[in-house]
Amino acid sequence: MKRPVLVFDGDCGFCRLWIERARFATGDMVDYAPYQTAAALHKEVPREHFAEAIHLFEPGRTTRGAEAVLRALAYAPCMPWLPRFYAVPGVAPVSEAAYRFVAARRPLFTRLTRLLWGESTVPAPINLTVRIVLAGIGLCYLFAFVSLGAQARGLIGSDGIMPAAAMLASAKTQLGAARYWMFPSVAWLSSSDWALSAYCWLGGLASFGLVFGMAAGPCALICWTLYLSLSAIGADFMSFQWDVLLLEAGLIACFLAPWRRKAAAPSRGALWLLRLLLLKLMLQSGLVKILSGDPAWRDLTALIYHYWTQPLPTPLAWWFDRMPLWSHKVSCFILFVIEFAAPILILFPRRARAAGAAAIAALMLMIALTGNYGFFNALTIVLCLSCLDDRFLGRSEPARSNIAAPKARTWSINVVAALSLTIGLFQTLSLFGAVPPAPVRALIAAVSPLRSFNRYGLFAVMTRTRDEIAIEVSSDGREWLEWPFLYKPGDPRRAPPLVAPHMPRLDWQCWFAALGEPADSPWFGNLIFRLLEGSPSVRAQMGPNPLGSSAPLYARAMRYETAFASPERRRADGSWWTRTRKGLFFPVVSLKR
Repeated sequence: MKRPVLVFDGDCGFCRLWIERARFATGDMVDYAPYQTAAALHKEVPREHFAEAIHLFEPGRTTRGAEAVLRALAYAPCMPWLPRFYAVPGVAPVSEAAYRFVAARRPLFTRLTRLLWGESTVPAPINLTVRIVLAGIGLCYLFAFVSLGAQARGLIGSDGIMPAAAMLASAKTQLGAARYWMFPSVAWLSSSDWALSAYCWLGGLASFGLVFGMAAGPCALICWTLYLSLSAIGADFMSFQWDVLLLEAGLIACFLAPWRRKAAAPSRGALWLLRLLLLKLMLQSGLVKILSGDPAWRDLTALIYHYWTQPLPTPLAWWFDRMPLWSHKVSCFILFVIEFAAPILILFPRRARAAGAAAIAALMLMIALTGNYGFFNALTIVLCLSCLDDRFLGRSEPARSNIAAPKARTWSINVVAALSLTIGLFQTLSLFGAVPPAPVRALIAAVSPLRSFNRYGLFAVMTRTRDEIAIEVSSDGREWLEWPFLYKPGDPRRAPPLVAPHMPRLDWQCWFAALGEPADSPWFGNLIFRLLEGSPSVRAQMGPNPLGSSAPLYARAMRYETAFASPERRRADGSWWTRTRKGLFFPVVSLKR
């Protein structure tokens, strides 16, 4: 059967750009020809009409303008519904008016098209982009597993602060068979110290598969399963937003990564899920600040507190804190521009999307310069890379694959997309006080144990003071010596650390504990008990024992008001911090009593 022919103005740059896109969409189903050569074959149409609008010639039918566009695109896969859409009352006059508006301003829209898409409107290949994004997610998994592997026994081991085995035993008693869904973890097989370490190091080994592109699909699933397993039993120590962000990105990576050596082309749908995850992360992070009602965010003064009250500042934070007020306000304004405007650009064409991602990546680099946030900044930058394509990376031609995408992959991506979009939408609306319908609440509760469909938002309310907890030990109950932590502020002369992408979870949790009372952080009493008991794995999470090799007989915790030292104090005695004792945080305890 004779194929339809779409005749266009070959001298119009705008027409050539979008005919290229239409040819890509319809493939061999439609022929395309400039009217400068094709007009002689279609004398039933006056030549001047070809200069006004495109024409589609189908057997027994000729259409022009917007109708011709829709009927031509209907030959593309999954788009046969377009002619029926055109027949909906009201659609035809609106679409034809829009077509005439654009046609009368083709030079303007040509420039706009090149600004947003570049020199081609054909979807750019993504093979190399996907490869780099998967390698980036693999690196973040590697950072996370190795960092946790060095801490797991002290945090959740048998002689750790919050033993996972005890938590699992309690869950078994209280939840019965439901425990396997509420706490999805391979630790149900074994939660011994050896097993906890093995899960971390096996996850780190599997992450190399993502980094180097070897068995990437199975390795992505292994990483996600093991990190979910450790998060489920990690209690407060695995409750940070970048932990669930890694799980959410990691779940998507399972569908983005190839599962066979000769695999189908990467899924654009899965890549878009990563882009939408970045949008959700940034947009919700901005909304929680504005909607919290904190005047420090609304009057742009939050950053005069941020650099010294954040959990683990870097040395550069001290210098940034010295900036004048106007600089803090300008920086805060730029922060809001990035958190609100840049995510919206992700929904725009490729060049605008890349610009938005570049702005977010720049913000992440600035945050990393002044604060230790584990692998959060690196992971967010990896999500920014998902907004690129291979043309940005210097590759124009995709690696050819004639293998059709497995139906199971397509179905799975559609399910994850439906869950992610539905839950993400209602989670965002809930920031405004909207209550999700009962079925949506049930859905959110059902999938929450997977920790892969999350709401985000850091520093909704800016802290304006900084309290620090100092643990003191004694061998006689009269002379007290401070037992330093590895990274958080203690000795005023010790410089703030630079430890990212390592995530010192005990030091971070102490920052949260200092915001409240001991009853708000039940794990703190366990920490004191383990130090008195002499647990080697817990002691390894702390600095040097001030009593040397002797075990303390008594312990207590003091609260200090802490702030960055002034430049004058810094020059005088080298102090980075000032601190003033406020009183007792945790009472004197002893195992000898």
